[in-house]
Amino acid sequence: MKHHDVIIIGAGAAGLMCAASAGYRGRDVLVLDNAKQAGRKILISGGGRCNFTNLKVEPNHFLCGNSHFVKSALARYRSSDFIELVERHGIEYHERDHGQLFCNDSAKDIVAMLMTECEWASVKVQLRTDISAVSKNAQSQFELTTDKGHYSCDSLVIATGGLSMPKLGATPYGYQLAKQFGLNVLPTCAGLVPFTWHAEQKLKFESLSGIAVPTTITAKDGTQFSEALLFTHRGLSGPAILQISNYWQPGEPISINLLPGVDARAAIALVLANHPKQNLKNTLSHWLPKRLVETLFDESLLSKAMNQLVHSELELLAVDLESWEIVMNGTEGYRTAEVTLGGVDTNELSSKTMEAKTVPGLFFVGEVVDVSGWLGGFNFQWAWSSGVAAGLAV
Repeated sequence: MKHHDVIIIGAGAAGLMCAASAGYRGRDVLVLDNAKQAGRKILISGGGRCNFTNLKVEPNHFLCGNSHFVKSALARYRSSDFIELVERHGIEYHERDHGQLFCNDSAKDIVAMLMTECEWASVKVQLRTDISAVSKNAQSQFELTTDKGHYSCDSLVIATGGLSMPKLGATPYGYQLAKQFGLNVLPTCAGLVPFTWHAEQKLKFESLSGIAVPTTITAKDGTQFSEALLFTHRGLSGPAILQISNYWQPGEPISINLLPGVDARAAIALVLANHPKQNLKNTLSHWLPKRLVETLFDESLLSKAMNQLVHSELELLAVDLESWEIVMNGTEGYRTAEVTLGGVDTNELSSKTMEAKTVPGLFFVGEVVDVSGWLGGFNFQWAWSSGVAAGLAV
């Protein structure tokens, strides 16, 4: 049986970051993964350019059963620390909206950087390895049975990710290990995910596929995001929808402001004063795509001149523009979800080291933990920060 100081299960963002951090401390580190390639989720992220962090990372950008849990790790390894690492490796990047940072060239640069860091830290990364059993022996060491042999370690780090994007090999393995060692795992569901239509909605709206509009979307609990909404054949997507999906429960309506930053009543009053004979369709088409106007609003009203509309009709128009309420059928699920909500209960872990409080030497990092970030590089920052926290402790 080959012994290592540290074995990390999962060669993704959090696992590789943890491995390099531990390796640089002189720890003998082995990373195991059943995939053919390290960092597969990194490679497809951000349209292949990897939104690797955000300039404005704050604890309130994360959902977690314990809102204080993320503070320690995020404070000890900040986005500026990861940016410095990226710059040290000569990776060129650019900023997009809301402080999001992307590679200029390819997400491959981030994976190559992490693998180089692991190489410099004398970490061994072993892919195409299936683990069949994990246990703890009488010496309080962990033992792993794999199709490539038997291994033991003093510290075991679980960095197996969540359930999102099963085509990339996502499995519930990390949750199963947590339960095996007596840890509580909170219920999981797809996060940062598009919504799907009800059958009757699909008939009405699927012709709008491809139309994107700026919006402010509000969930039932009052959480709000101002970003683009995209109509698709299957439902609603775009950054605003992905963000709000983390705060949505099945059956709840979402409220969509189609004129963000505009007072709809004041805008309607202005048209009434200056262009009273302009019909409603032309008025709305100055603010929204014509196809959207024709689909959303009553055809009998659209042909009326503005001064022919009665007060109640004008009021309803303003409400529809500022708070169009719709109840979606559901989400596209883990197939297209960017994150998994829920996971290993953070009350079971040390917020400083990511170590299980009741199982010395067992650590959980990254998406397998009940921490989910907003869209925009926050989930990668959690991977880097939690990985470093454990890497400094194993």
